[in-house]
Amino acid sequence: MSGVNTERAEDRPAEVTDPLLWDLSAAVADAHQPDATRRCASPSCAGAAWPCAAWDTAQVGLGAARTPGATAASGPRTEVRPAADGDRPDVAPAATTDDRLATAA
Repeated sequence: MSGVNTERAEDRPAEVTDPLLWDLSAAVADAHQPDATRRCASPSCAGAAWPCAAWDTAQVGLGAARTPGATAASGPRTEVRPAADGDRPDVAPAATTDDRLATAA
């Protein structure tokens, strides 16, 4: 593996404070996209329902990469939606509250 993926660096939002975490999380999200039957297309998921655990974890990483000092449990979530044309997914912020944390409190 050599150098920086300049395509991914160009797509990185300005508010990202941890570029390495963002790039790695985006790569995982890219690899775990749904197929036509809404199953994860990644061979490592063996046809698991989408969104799979790896995609969900990538979303946590994308959110944590945007906020200084954020942890996986406290960072804002980001959702990567599959692109209609099969290119890189669209990245959009998800709700700022985490329903799982709200119900655990």
